[in-house]
Amino acid sequence: MEVMSTPTRRSLRSVRPETRTVDVDVVVIGAGRAGLGAARYLRHTGLAAVGDDGWEQARSSFVVLDDAAQPGGPWRSWWLPVAATPQARDLPGLPLAETDLTRPASDVLPEYFARYEESYTLRVLRPVHVDRVNPDGERLAVHAHQDDAEVVWRARGLVNATGSWSRPFWPFHLGQDTFTGRQLHQCDVHDLDDLADGHVVVVGAGPGVVHLVAGLAQVTTVTWVTRVYPQVTEADLTPAVRAADEYGVLTPRPMFERVGRHGVWFGPDPVPDGWADGPAHVTAQTIVWATGFRPALTHLAPLHLRLGTADAVAGPEVLADPRIQLVGSCAPLRDPAGSRLAVRNLRHHLHL
Repeated sequence: MEVMSTPTRRSLRSVRPETRTVDVDVVVIGAGRAGLGAARYLRHTGLAAVGDDGWEQARSSFVVLDDAAQPGGPWRSWWLPVAATPQARDLPGLPLAETDLTRPASDVLPEYFARYEESYTLRVLRPVHVDRVNPDGERLAVHAHQDDAEVVWRARGLVNATGSWSRPFWPFHLGQDTFTGRQLHQCDVHDLDDLADGHVVVVGAGPGVVHLVAGLAQVTTVTWVTRVYPQVTEADLTPAVRAADEYGVLTPRPMFERVGRHGVWFGPDPVPDGWADGPAHVTAQTIVWATGFRPALTHLAPLHLRLGTADAVAGPEVLADPRIQLVGSCAPLRDPAGSRLAVRNLRHHLHL
């Protein structure tokens, strides 16, 4: 007689639930500004959201998948003021109505996004991580998981709004690997007091960096280094920025020549007019690379769309597969018009 062994706790934990497959017309990946805007347009078009009463019997349906546990996503840790936040603009149909532009975006945007989701009953599913998107005949198979449950969403069309926050760009610079202090990307800076233990070199001139430099100047000494001279808008002139400007902190130095063990070294070239001058070597405890982001599109790799080529996308539409629309910071057309046009394109191609 064969003796059946009793399953161990380890083997029981290793058994994954059966993968569930769900058919919908459109999957929206990402619930940031662009994804929520696209979901609102889909709702306005008449599509039922997964979770609505009777959505399975609806003529057409959509679902929004978001990797974040709560509305607002990465903006929940964006300590900079609303004035320094590109996402702090009105979403279609519901004004932001925020009058205090000095409030941190980490407070304002999660509140606003949550209000938007509730106002249009968008029924965002979270936290859901999309692993990959595979071709599946006339549909696209969006492989996703939430905790230990795996679901394959078989969609006729896809709105990709994954943004770029999860793919910070780290440039390579001579001597960078020899630096003995800490190196952070701007997206890793959550509490300025954590950097108050020594001089900070900030590299970059993108949106919001002026507020980062001004904020750091309140807790430590800072050197701002850029390749191009930064543009400061009227909206950037918060009290903290004005104060830092009066002290001369917001005048950047040209890019350094190399990184050393204990700081950065500047070259011998003369300093152009309007830029700050200083010593050849600046000792630093921290280098913050405020060098931007790259589109988070690795989950689309199985589709072989060659999205890195210059002519891969027309507006939000992926030319190699018009069932796929790119919106937000992972696409050339980033304003609300991109989300609206993406839904219009899908209505045309899918006969929604």
